[in-house]
Amino acid sequence: MTGRKLSTVSKILSYQILIILIITAGFAFAGGWQQCLSSALGGMAAFVPNLYFALRIHRSSGKPARKIVNSFYAGESGKLLLTAALFILIFKIPNIEILPLLAGYITALSVFWFALLMR
Repeated sequence: MTGRKLSTVSKILSYQILIILIITAGFAFAGGWQQCLSSALGGMAAFVPNLYFALRIHRSSGKPARKIVNSFYAGESGKLLLTAALFILIFKIPNIEILPLLAGYITALSVFWFALLMR
């Protein structure tokens, strides 16, 4: 994105990565490898579906309103299914710690709340 301002969606996704890195580093420092991994996976369980949704919506830009709405619903459905699938996969990993996992997930999602407050 040379010379252009980042879109709001790009900023939110960037902030999500930043907060995931910060919370993961905090758990790595305070709790060790397993807590670090758990918080990183929790953050990714929030980030990856949001990235999917953003890409899905971006692909529909410039199309008729009905196609945009359909893309929105399909993207949201896919996002929910992807989130569930990621959590199912994460819980198959041995020794995952719930508190860091949820902390990573919730902090990544909290970026949306702060983005609304900053507008």
